Amino acid sequence: MATIAPPATPNDLLGVTKTLDLLAPRWNVWVLMTLSSQPLRYAEIKPRLPWLADGQLHPRLRHLTNAGVIERTEYAPRHVTYGLTSRGAALLPVLAVIASWGDTYLERDLVANEHSGEMGPERIAPAQNIDDAIALLAPRHATAILFSLQARGTATAKTLATEAMPGYGLTAVYKPLERLVADGLVTASGTGGYQLTASGQALAPVFQAISVWATIPAPETDARRTPGPGAVPSQSRSGPWATTPTRLPAPAVVAAPAVRPALTRTPPAGPAWKSGDLFSHQIPARPISPAGGPRR
Repeated sequence: MATIAPPATPNDLLGVTKTLDLLAPRWNVWVLMTLSSQPLRYAEIKPRLPWLADGQLHPRLRHLTNAGVIERTEYAPRHVTYGLTSRGAALLPVLAVIASWGDTYLERDLVANEHSGEMGPERIAPAQNIDDAIALLAPRHATAILFSLQARGTATAKTLATEAMPGYGLTAVYKPLERLVADGLVTASGTGGYQLTASGQALAPVFQAISVWATIPAPETDARRTPGPGAVPSQSRSGPWATTPTRLPAPAVVAAPAVRPALTRTPPAGPAWKSGDLFSHQIPARPISPAGGPRR
């Protein structure tokens, strides 16, 4: 049965788009999940993300700090830790919803069980499921098109161009539509229109969770705090973040099977991701498009 979402507002769409832009750069999700249990020093983070080349970790930490989801606490010039802010911790349940959708709906290769030898779906790390799911949603105009189809059920290319891509010509909508069809989230209706596939409809709890998180304000403080010798890490939260205007809590969404329930306005405490969740297989690479269903 298809998941029914409440009507989306411009604020919902803006919040979801900005959040996907924050998470989409490669390895940002992995950095957040690495810090999910406790604050760590740079020298403790780097070995846990061994495939990041030298010089790649600092820009990600800086970007996530400026976004207000990571806090940099400086005890001394050579003693700095990075940990999640309250806003960053509230993002963990959202990542869990995205990971669950990816595990349920993204195709996986069949591999032999190391104990029984029987063939079964490959186990994909939650961080990789999140990365692969976001890669389908983050391209420009993808979310706006999915929102329009979620609200309308079926729509023509002309309608989608008007609603999701105002200011663009009709022909501009076909490229993002073709990509969403190839990714298995949208299908042609057979009557000249387009509609969401089952996996596209099941994104409702994902968009709902992201939209709720995007309304959480982040106080602006200095991201390079120096508490002084012997001081404990500050609980103040750092970094500017462009949030959507305050709105009433969105109605609860009935979650699709195998997807965690939609979040309330104040997300619950997130899971502490284990290293096995991050690194269940070797350095990940995006598989080639499969024959059917959403591709990775």
